[in-house]
Parts: sequence; structure tokens; C-alpha cells
Amino acid sequence: MKHISIVLNVVLALAIIVLYVLHFSSPKNHGELQEGKADSLQMPVDFAVAYIIEDSLLSNYEYFRELAAELEKKSMDMENDYTLKAQGLQKEIEGFQRTAGNMTMNQARAVEEDLLRKRQNLMLLQEKMGQDLLKAEAEVNTKLYDKVSSYLKDYAVKEGYSLIFNVKRGNAVMYGDEAMDITYIIVKGLNEDYRSTQDEPAAPISATDSANTN
Repeated sequence: MKHISIVLNVVLALAIIVLYVLHFSSPKNHGELQEGKADSLQMPVDFAVAYIIEDSLLSNYEYFRELAAELEKKSMDMENDYTLKAQGLQKEIEGFQRTAGNMTMNQARAVEEDLLRKRQNLMLLQEKMGQDLLKAEAEVNTKLYDKVSSYLKDYAVKEGYSLIFNVKRGNAVMYGDEAMDITYIIVKGLNEDYRSTQDEPAAPISATDSANTN
């Protein structure tokens, strides 16, 4: 989106969900490996793995589209506000340039100082707007991450998956069997959950929207 760097390309890094946590027999020092315990650790008998394609999930997840639209509007409102203030200041500067010759030295100095103050305030406003937008992006990322990770965890437990990977261009996964691609299933479930909170359901996506990893 214009003027927005969404970590949701983000900007969003969907974590690998680990459903089988390794437990140690001793209740103490859970963060430390204990001598002789590594040999006793075993892989789950049914180790089911699947993956989702991040770009496809984000482009078809209706909640993400809503958040992205809100963020885009916030960005445009900020840009319009800044543009109006900058144009107003520019007109004042041009007006001063036209009339400066008719002013006394003290009058001209006072106007210059006022214009300088307004210019500095405009720069501060621009900086604040940038910070506010970054904060808004971070809040969007958190909301999206919480929604998706929570749904994935519940889905994995229900369907018996041990790991669900997030796949995107440039990461370590160069190939994955399409039979392991559950992007469409996850997006469908996420959208159904999202629509249940809305007054009017949106149109379902096509199963062909789930892209290949090749």
C-alpha cells in the first residue's frame, strides 16, 4: 500500500507453532538440558506437518484487508492534513516575500521568526505523524498475529498437526508438497470466524487462491 510498510508482508512473521513441548521430569531448571535426558526424548509417533503460504493468506484474509484499509485511511488522512498545513505555510512565505519590502526591519524580523517557528512545528508534526503511523502498524501486526496464531494453534490441535510452517519467498523452505498446503483451509476458517462477528458475510474466496510454493 502507498506510504505504508506493513510488516504484514510484512511485517507479519507467522511463528512456527510447536504443539509438542519437551518436558523434563524435574520441576526445577526447566530451561536447562539435563545430562542423560536427551536420549530419552522421543519424536511424537504421528508427526504431521503442514504449511501455509503467507502472501496468499494475507491477500485473502478479510480481517487483514479491513485492518489494511483502516491503516491506509489513517495514512491518507495524515498526509492530507500535513499537505494542507504545508501549503498554508508556503502561501504565508510567498506573501511575506511579496510584502517584505514594505515592512520595517523589526516587522520583517518578527514575521521571519514566526514563519520559522511554524516551519519547525510542521517538521515536528511530520515526525509525530510518522511515529503515530508506525505505532498503528505495530498494533495491526499484533492484532493479526494474535488472530492467526490462535486459530492455527486450535486448528493444529484439532487436526493433529505437530508443526505448521509459514512459507514465503526467500525463506528456508524451497519446496513443499501441495498436499501439505493448508492455506485455503486456514483462510476459509479464519474468514468464517471473522464473518461470524460481522453483520453481513462477505463472499467466500476461491480455492485456487492458494498459491504454489515452487
